[in-house]
Amino acid sequence: MIQVQNLAKFYGGKRALGPVSFDIEDGECVGFLGLNGAGKTTALRILACDLRPSSGSVRVGDIDAVRDPHEVRKLVGFLPETPPVYPEMTVGDYLAFAGRLRGMGKEDLRRRIPEVEDLTHLRDVHDDLIATLSHGYRQRVGVAQAIVHNPTLLILDEPTRGLDPVQIVEMRNMIRALRDQHTVILSSHVLTEVSKTCDRLLVLGNGTIVGSGSETDLSADVLASRHILVAVRPSGEVYRDAASASQSQATKAIRECVEGVEGVTGVTATGVTDGAIEFDVTATDDVRAALNRALVEAGHDVIRLDRVERELENIFLQLVHGGSDAQSRDHLSA
Repeated sequence: MIQVQNLAKFYGGKRALGPVSFDIEDGECVGFLGLNGAGKTTALRILACDLRPSSGSVRVGDIDAVRDPHEVRKLVGFLPETPPVYPEMTVGDYLAFAGRLRGMGKEDLRRRIPEVEDLTHLRDVHDDLIATLSHGYRQRVGVAQAIVHNPTLLILDEPTRGLDPVQIVEMRNMIRALRDQHTVILSSHVLTEVSKTCDRLLVLGNGTIVGSGSETDLSADVLASRHILVAVRPSGEVYRDAASASQSQATKAIRECVEGVEGVTGVTATGVTDGAIEFDVTATDDVRAALNRALVEAGHDVIRLDRVERELENIFLQLVHGGSDAQSRDHLSA
């Protein structure tokens, strides 16, 4: 089990991470999500004992990683964002070199290297120079060096960065296979990859954790404020003049009707289509039935009552930036 308490890292007076606290259970696969600069790499480097924190504590099992990083490194396999490979070495020689750095003897290496090459699909390039390999194969070599000593904890920083779609699928399948033998932590900004691979997500924004849980949990957190799209044709005289100055009167009347429904927290008119006035309604629960009842009783014709389903991308953006999805996309494109 990994226990992190009030972990923080500063460079001079600039905060790069924290304080953050979280636990990771044995056998879990946890994804760190965040935009560039969110603190993902800083957090992973600290967990891998590649970087010392400014404050806070990290325990891997019973070992204090801050006080005894050498012992923790024996339990950790780390793939940095840029794989630490030597182009002039063959795949087999490099894996043997990585194993010796971790204290493995000849017999252990003779047994373990073929196992690792099978897991990472490198057996066919065992004698090839790393310099001749594609980027996808170099990533595999990076994963192989991280697991050669059979670590308890495997940390992968952006393992699919720069891979083509076929290579991404291959890497995803490889990580799934490794989950059976290791606790896995990986970072990415590719939301679909993390959601397909990990049991749980930790979303980082500006160095702090802004969301934690499964995709379903994160959806529930964001949808604590539910969005409902409503389209209504006003009743009576107002409807005939809906495109004129009376439209504002109709909008006001419908808004007041909607605001009177228990659980509604906000109503915004968004436009008019075919004589129907459209609204974006936020609520603490799914109030569509109550909205329909109130509007029909007021004599209005309800054209549309649709709950907005959020995809993981939208959930991520709202968690990271707060506010609306549109604002989040504007921020990303700025």
